[in-house]
Amino acid sequence: MHDLKPRAFRARFALTPVALVVCALVQPQARAQAAADEPQPHLKPSPLLRENIPPAVRNELPTFLSGDRASGRTDLESVLEGNAELRRGDTVIRADRLEYYQPGDLAKARGNVHINRAGNIFEGPLLELKIDAFEGFFNEPRYRFLKNGAYGEAERVDFIDDKRSIIRNATYTTCQRRPGPSWLPDWIIRAASIRIDEEEETGQATGGVLSFMGVPILAAPQLSFPLSDKRKSGVLPPTIGLDSLNGVELTLPYYWNIAPNRDATFYPALMSKRGIDLAGEFRYLEREYQGKLRANYMPNDTLRRRDRWGYAVTHDGTIATGVPGLGSLGLNLNLNRVSDNDYWRDFSRSSSSLTQRLLASDGILSWGQGNFSATARTLKWQTLQDVTSPIVPPYDRVPQLVGRYTRSNLPGGLDAYVEADYTQFEAVRALTGQPNAKRSFTLAQLSRPWQAPGWFVTPKIQLHATQYQFDAPLVNGATSASRVVPTVSLDSGLVFERDASYFGRAFRQTLEPRAFYVHTPFRDQSLLPNYDSAANDFNFATIYTENAFGGQDRISDNNLLTLGATTRLLDPDTGAEAARFGVAQRLRFKDQRVTLPGGAPISERLSDILFGASINWTPQWSLDSTVQYNPKTSRSIRSTIGGRYNPGNYRVISAAYRLQRDVTGVAPSEQLDVGWQWPLNDLWGDKGQNLGSGRGEGEGRWYSVGRLNYSLQDRKLVDAVVGLEYDAGCWLGRVVVERLQSSTATANKRILFQLEFVGFTRLGSSALQTLKQNIPRYQYLREQVTAPSRFSNYD
Repeated sequence: MHDLKPRAFRARFALTPVALVVCALVQPQARAQAAADEPQPHLKPSPLLRENIPPAVRNELPTFLSGDRASGRTDLESVLEGNAELRRGDTVIRADRLEYYQPGDLAKARGNVHINRAGNIFEGPLLELKIDAFEGFFNEPRYRFLKNGAYGEAERVDFIDDKRSIIRNATYTTCQRRPGPSWLPDWIIRAASIRIDEEEETGQATGGVLSFMGVPILAAPQLSFPLSDKRKSGVLPPTIGLDSLNGVELTLPYYWNIAPNRDATFYPALMSKRGIDLAGEFRYLEREYQGKLRANYMPNDTLRRRDRWGYAVTHDGTIATGVPGLGSLGLNLNLNRVSDNDYWRDFSRSSSSLTQRLLASDGILSWGQGNFSATARTLKWQTLQDVTSPIVPPYDRVPQLVGRYTRSNLPGGLDAYVEADYTQFEAVRALTGQPNAKRSFTLAQLSRPWQAPGWFVTPKIQLHATQYQFDAPLVNGATSASRVVPTVSLDSGLVFERDASYFGRAFRQTLEPRAFYVHTPFRDQSLLPNYDSAANDFNFATIYTENAFGGQDRISDNNLLTLGATTRLLDPDTGAEAARFGVAQRLRFKDQRVTLPGGAPISERLSDILFGASINWTPQWSLDSTVQYNPKTSRSIRSTIGGRYNPGNYRVISAAYRLQRDVTGVAPSEQLDVGWQWPLNDLWGDKGQNLGSGRGEGEGRWYSVGRLNYSLQDRKLVDAVVGLEYDAGCWLGRVVVERLQSSTATANKRILFQLEFVGFTRLGSSALQTLKQNIPRYQYLREQVTAPSRFSNYD
């Protein structure tokens, strides 16, 4: 617009709602001199640079006209010929001839018409359009949408307003055109009409037929599809799967967008071997609470010849009490129930909370104010029994009442903590082998931390007091029992730092030795039932704790010293941790006589040595390992080694090795777990990523995806998910084979097929969901991080 061709006349106008301003023409030399004499302008915010222009601002925007030849009448009409152009806000119209009638805000354009409205482009021979209202029509247009890159051709487009339009006798695809007269898109929709609603971000095709590779595969009187990821009510694409347990499984989901903060999805499914399964999910999100309900009902399951059902409810939120100074109450619900003991085996891919053999129904009411907090809880378990592998059910807590008081910075620098707990434990005594009970305990703790740069020391004293009331006598005839156990501990550590260099890289290296001593006198607890205690896992998080057990029914007698050291390599500029190495061991001065029922006292003076390492030398590589080593036998008792290589997008390999030796109370196991996502094109030298991150051109790319869990001890595959993905730019294909262990002798197998037409829909099985759930760091090939801007398509 700023260059003048020899002997060419070019006029420019700025039309406001009030007047027409004619811009004078000047010679290039004079313009350059005037620009040099003027002071440099300062950048100022402009409403024209907004992504979305508000209606109030749009009505005040000027209209800019330009062309080779211009004529017209002030405040009535303007006629432009030759390279004609009209601009207003986010709307640009170009044509060979352009007529603009100001009273009706009407533009008529003929010959090579091009219109860009907020990044959406239409091209064709004839346009009539009211600019602000965006009402009119466009004959024989070619069009392209900004949000999803879809384009096509039509007989006519009727613009209803700035958000809605109807495209008649239209085609629609996201396959980008490539050179060649014989090229055809891999997939295309042909429809009598397509209604575009950019406010709802949906499209509705009437009389539509979807063709893939020239073959019609889906026809329907009405086809609804999204223009973005925005939610909308309607029937979702059907999913089809082949399952060894269910047979052929066809699911036809329906999504109901109830409100911006509420939705529901219904999953009616037909299983050729079992019948009809009716499932659904309801979600809600409010300012003070949120939750989800998922349930299913299968009438007359032919596999078990009975009705099957299950539900899972989660809710997290607060309740206003309305009492001044009392504050709000927290309410957390996690409710799970199923119809029978075989549910976990027969519905192994339902909600994960319903596919375990221990299902919790947990409700917690909590309150906190200042240093005080309290909770009231009810917890009931449903145990799904298997005659080949029975489970001792955990105890229900009906109810559990807990109060806590925490206070720091007391006189003398002391910190105090007090906890009181009342719990009523209930279970079927024939299964647990011990009486039910009402247990009350109080824990009082006082500590005095001293810390400064480079060191810390924290002495602590604790007192555990517990009272039991049993509903049946113990072996000694008692129906009640009590226990008081004191504990003293001293935690201390040093932190040294130095500058270091390894493999040509500068670091800030730390050396952090730590010593932790604890003494708890012996109290005979052998006759007390065990309701919630278990041995703590032996790791770096628990080795520096006072009690060897979790829960409150066993307080271990200790006279031991834990020594350990950690060294870290830190980036001196960012503080990022490149590596961490640690070692720790317990020195026991006296036997530990308090054990779990059936356990043996611990007399070893030196515990196993705990080694740990974490290395993140580069962003691409990471390694984590923990080894529990027994110096007496000179072998590891337990080892976990895991690593990950992630050099770029859609390229990740992770592997983990886990070993557990045969020790008292722990079943031995040795497993190898490998997961990956990798482009197979890398194998023949094509390392480009043109098709993994957008709507690419050229040949497609193959990706291998999978996860394998193999038992080295049993020499068999436990779980497996293996598949292939093909990215053709405008469509994706997935084939996944899944094998999941359902018991020690059986496994469920299924094959998943999925076709994804980018910017339109997915057909087939829910293969994408399976890959996301099973493959660590799996990356979706079409994940859109940011919405495209209209300025990316600006002209």
